[in-house]
Amino acid sequence: MNIYKSCNLCHRNCQVNRYEKRGICGASNNIEIARASLHMWEEPPITGEFGSGTIFFSHCNLKCIFCQNRKISTQGFGKKITIDKFSDICLELQNKKATNINLVTPTHYIPSIIKGINKARKKGLTIPIVYNTSSYETEQAIDMLDGIVDIYLADLKYYSDEYAIKYSHAKNYFEVATKAISKMYEQVGKPVFKDGIMTRGIIVRILVLPGLKEDVKKILDYLYSTYHDDIYISIMSQYTPIRQFKKYTNLNNRLTDEEYDEIVEYAMDIGIKNAFIQEGEAAEESFIPDFDLSGI
Repeated sequence: MNIYKSCNLCHRNCQVNRYEKRGICGASNNIEIARASLHMWEEPPITGEFGSGTIFFSHCNLKCIFCQNRKISTQGFGKKITIDKFSDICLELQNKKATNINLVTPTHYIPSIIKGINKARKKGLTIPIVYNTSSYETEQAIDMLDGIVDIYLADLKYYSDEYAIKYSHAKNYFEVATKAISKMYEQVGKPVFKDGIMTRGIIVRILVLPGLKEDVKKILDYLYSTYHDDIYISIMSQYTPIRQFKKYTNLNNRLTDEEYDEIVEYAMDIGIKNAFIQEGEAAEESFIPDFDLSGI
């Protein structure tokens, strides 16, 4: 796959030859995954009755300092698999009655994923494909996924570049991510449901970090003024401190109920109707998946 010879799938634009060395994301030209399983903790129309068929990819192009999946995103835990094996895993999840195939942190493997999904579809894969991303990818990368992805589960982490640089070393994050999300919307359009399950559309996730409520309000303003009720917004309270920070002490605490309630009330006040909110118990470390190579 030629793109791996000079990789520019995300905004890091490393242009490294991944057959010979690794760029900022840490990925080679081989797919690596850490877990494949039914997951019951996504948004209700993604989870469904039996769970979302999540495939957790190793490595990450964003590497947020607070990442709860640090074991795979930064430390790179996982196992190399072939494209054929990936397609078989998709079918195994479908056979377990997965609501969809949920590709978690997939950006750096887009060319391989496309080949794998096409193979799986030839073998009988029929359930929707969910692309679960930090949104720090190029518009060209999203273009490659046209006809492959049915549902985009896209983060919009920061409005201010100050926070994007501090917590993710991601300059121009908001500009890059909003352009990517716009491309996603061009592809899949307004949400489509069947029997309460999303089959097409976009859910934009906002993980509310302690102390950043005003930044989140700006994100909500942007999303609602741009898309109104044509997308769903997931306002997430599940931030879980996984280590102590000397420099960014706000990240050592969980989000307070007061902070989260203020943001939910703000969303309602500006007219947002298509939203998912979380109860306080979502911020529990037990919600972090056990990356043990299950399902591989």
